[in-house]
Amino acid sequence: MASRKPTPQTIAFGAELHRRRETAGLSRLELAKLISISRSYIGQVETGVTRCREEFAQCADNALGCAPALEDAWNDLLRSSGYPKWFADYPQAESTAALLRAFSATYVDGLLQREDYARVLLASDQTGLEGRLRRQQILTRENPPRLVVVLEESVLARQVGSREVMHAQCEYLLEVSQAENITLQIASTMYHRGVSSAFNIATQPNGEELVHQETSTGGVTSNDVGDILHLVSAFAELQARSLSVSDSREFLRKAVVRWSP
Repeated sequence: MASRKPTPQTIAFGAELHRRRETAGLSRLELAKLISISRSYIGQVETGVTRCREEFAQCADNALGCAPALEDAWNDLLRSSGYPKWFADYPQAESTAALLRAFSATYVDGLLQREDYARVLLASDQTGLEGRLRRQQILTRENPPRLVVVLEESVLARQVGSREVMHAQCEYLLEVSQAENITLQIASTMYHRGVSSAFNIATQPNGEELVHQETSTGGVTSNDVGDILHLVSAFAELQARSLSVSDSREFLRKAVVRWSP
């Protein structure tokens, strides 16, 4: 497969290959010898420069003793994402990001949704549900990204499913708000300058960013500098106007009580 500019998908697959190889205690040269391919090709795949074939993922699985982990990653990342076209690029950037920021105005951000809450929203979309749950695994992996979420207070007042579902969801938000890599703040329901809908920002270790903003017909994903600057600025103002972390936890405690069955 010819070399190309790295994409969020190839970078994510390359990172998974690198992690599996390091876990197996093999150098690039040692892995290359095991699957009869050049050391430089291994490097190109790991850095995302090359989009490998499925056969390579299968061979690497066998050599590293982790089958079918890499083949599954190849299918998830390089064959088809299982996400709507308007959202497809963002989860790949999300999976390799060092910092994630999100503003939620209608529902709990997808990364923090319990399965029963997400199942209500995606009742007729099993593939979408599986994709959402798969996205959440980045928060519990080794070296997870930093996640900063501003949640509009109306989200916690909007019933999704039963009272039991809402109670459990609020309890979960309170729990994860205490994780070292997660910051959760509550914003008042009001007009916020420069904000018309929920949005997400994924920042890569090298500083590159991708943003996703909801629209009435789905959403828009963009790496336009103007779009990024606008949403980064809007998020900073949202944080400044939100409750502090400790006050936000107290707000969540009250929501837990409010939704008690």
